[in-house]
Amino acid sequence: MALISKKKIIYPINERLRQYLLSYSRAIELPLEYEDLSRYDNSIPLYDYNENDTFWETVFYPQSDMEGIHQSLKKIYALMKADGDMGVMEHLYVDRVDLCVYGNTQPFRVRIVNRINDNFDYFYIKKADASRVYGLELEHLLSPNKISYFVFQNTLIEEHIVGIPGDQFIKTRMHDEHLNEIRLAKEFVKFDERCFVRLLGDMHSSNFVIDITPDFEEVNYRLRAIDFDQQSFEGRKAIYMPRYFKQNNPIIELGLKYMTPETVKQYQREERSLIAGRIKVAQEQMNLLIDTMKNDRISTDHHVKRLKSELAEFYDEADFKSCQNMGQILELSLEMVVKKPNLYKES
Repeated sequence: MALISKKKIIYPINERLRQYLLSYSRAIELPLEYEDLSRYDNSIPLYDYNENDTFWETVFYPQSDMEGIHQSLKKIYALMKADGDMGVMEHLYVDRVDLCVYGNTQPFRVRIVNRINDNFDYFYIKKADASRVYGLELEHLLSPNKISYFVFQNTLIEEHIVGIPGDQFIKTRMHDEHLNEIRLAKEFVKFDERCFVRLLGDMHSSNFVIDITPDFEEVNYRLRAIDFDQQSFEGRKAIYMPRYFKQNNPIIELGLKYMTPETVKQYQREERSLIAGRIKVAQEQMNLLIDTMKNDRISTDHHVKRLKSELAEFYDEADFKSCQNMGQILELSLEMVVKKPNLYKES
């Protein structure tokens, strides 16, 4: 079982990472910063449709600030969704601003509504954390998913990732007669492998969503990470493998029920091959990102020492032992998808 014992350190975005973000249009000028949203003067608990506490609070701003804040939030949404075309703002309004007081970075969630058809969307405003930014960028480059986010000063803007939260899916959908258990189990194996290869930790069921897409005969599932705070931070290998979190056991049990060890290895090999292909497509950008990460500090010396030792043993690769930081460990972990293609060879 994987456990994280302490709250993760928030690492600032250094100049080298900021230059990388500028190069790829991720760092832009915004009309509002995280601290501006912290000037609320009242809040109330937010409950879901079943009157359960969501652990978010809806915040309210002084009348003198509210109009300016809401206008800035609409501009940010237009930058994220329409490349800054402010014409899309005409029919939008800010319905709600929520604060998660228990989150590692205490994020704000903004609910934007189209008054013509009542359609709504969300985005998030958070304290910028280098670990999270590396995690978002690696997700964008190495997974099947594209991520929209921006950084301004010490503020991080993230789009909402659509899907059913993993914990809710496990609680309410696991016994659905239309659930394709084999496909779900397969996707979990592939998700587990993606997280391990790119060293994204803490993927228990509250930190990923399940996106369901109907096919003409069946349904497809995709597991998507929604929390990137634990990118290349922890020292234990198991933290980067969702299979070791007890919260995920109901899905893991489907794999044990339907898949042989050979089938699991096949899906792991398939996912590593896909990652290798994505690295080749974005080779120049990947090289710059990894080089930036190798010159950054996003973990403790203790964690680096433990992780490089555990990965050296797992891969039977002594080169891990010479790694000095998490960037070097990640670089070597990604090299393993090419260097050790028979890692999961059927016995």
